[in-house]
Amino acid sequence: MGILSLIVFIPFLTAIFILFAKSPKTIKSIALAGTGLHLLASFVLTYLFFNSPQNINPDPTGLSLQFVEKWDWFSSFGVSYFLGVDGISLAMILLTSVIIFTGVLASWNVENRSKEFFALLLLLVTGVFGVFVSFDLFLFFIFYEVAVLPMYLLIGIWGTGPKEYSAMKLTLMLMLGSAFLMVAFLGLFHLSGLNTFDMTKLAQVNFDLQTQRWIFPTLFVGFGILGALYPFHTWSPDGHASAPTAVSMLHAGVLMKLGGYGALRIAVYLLPEGAKEWALFFMALTTINILYGSLGAIKQKDLKYFTAYSSVSHCGMVLFGVATLNFIGFKGAVLQMVSHGLMTGLFFSLIGMVYGRTHTRIINEMGGLAKVMPWLATSFYIAGFASLGLPSLSGFVAESQIFMGGFMGNPWHDLTWMRVLTVLSTMSIVVTAVYVLRGLAQVFMGPITNLHFNELTDASLTEKVTTALLIASLFFVGLYPKFFVDMIEPAINPIINRLNM
Repeated sequence: MGILSLIVFIPFLTAIFILFAKSPKTIKSIALAGTGLHLLASFVLTYLFFNSPQNINPDPTGLSLQFVEKWDWFSSFGVSYFLGVDGISLAMILLTSVIIFTGVLASWNVENRSKEFFALLLLLVTGVFGVFVSFDLFLFFIFYEVAVLPMYLLIGIWGTGPKEYSAMKLTLMLMLGSAFLMVAFLGLFHLSGLNTFDMTKLAQVNFDLQTQRWIFPTLFVGFGILGALYPFHTWSPDGHASAPTAVSMLHAGVLMKLGGYGALRIAVYLLPEGAKEWALFFMALTTINILYGSLGAIKQKDLKYFTAYSSVSHCGMVLFGVATLNFIGFKGAVLQMVSHGLMTGLFFSLIGMVYGRTHTRIINEMGGLAKVMPWLATSFYIAGFASLGLPSLSGFVAESQIFMGGFMGNPWHDLTWMRVLTVLSTMSIVVTAVYVLRGLAQVFMGPITNLHFNELTDASLTEKVTTALLIASLFFVGLYPKFFVDMIEPAINPIINRLNM
């Protein structure tokens, strides 16, 4: 076992230690220490990835993985413990490490059953890390389920509003997505004739066109449900709105990225001919996602629903980038996963901080809060500017690549239709500017509408650390995208090569 097993299981071991802790303060300290150690391990992995590549395992399809750990697990069923990392995986690991660390800081005031809360939070993130480094479909599916199932308890117990309804709706919808994935994975296993779930071996199989025609949409819909693909998106706003702060941060910032990651890593990589057949159809659906989410956000009165519909729109951009089937679109999709993860992590942490003071999330009940919360107001505006794609922030880098990819087109689809869909999608930028600027003005600008708000305090030291880390990350991606571009591009090339075979 090497550094990737360490990356996956540090959160799980931290959760085990938490179960033996007695006081809430000790529980939180262990959670913070474990996630801090994990963040450090992620930085070490990144340094080693760039400076001393180890155990590179090239497969015949061109995918080069570092730090490979592989051995037979259930050999009679073709299952192996197969971990590896490339640039796409590493970008997602860094994102998740930052979000879980700041999520623990943002949950510092959780007192109700804090032991179970932090243990489940760390179990969830164990599954997320496992998904990002698994290259065996069976192992991938196990980690995928570990990432999804704790959401039911985290929302159902620690959530707000109609939390039981939201938790059940989210779980049932994501289980539907898992059913699609299971059917597709078993289909690939059986039809390959290789008796293996190894992705690198399955990529060597030339599945016939008829097979790819039904397995690709099954995979894309399965992953798309988690990525809030229209019309399967309805679980997402309710889940966001009812979840506690750290769970909202992980839900929108990381968990929904599993959808875009799986669509690119598995659906397009393993089934390139199926992707060519279906991509334009899914591009149309994701265009609806982008416009519907942004238009829906305008009508929202609750800050969490406001951000949730915005999240549906921005996650639609991830899947839109995947559906372009070209290098720039793929690069934009991965950058958007990172950007949206940081942006929504910041948004939901700030909403939790404001709600903890005002005890309301209704936009019309707030006003003038910048006078008493200048730090939180400034942080909110930075998150909003990233959301609408302001240059120097991560949103601009990611969205520009996605829309450029859509406008450039690909050799397999009608360029006119792709450009029409791209132009329609870019209209969401104007709509986003409207709802972000109007919504934030209602909350923070003007006179204070409630005299009680005059007594409120600004961010605490812990809250300032949380928001500062996320803001610094947004600016880092926006001002120095080369760091992530150099990481991502070599990992995209093998997928492009598969499409061009």
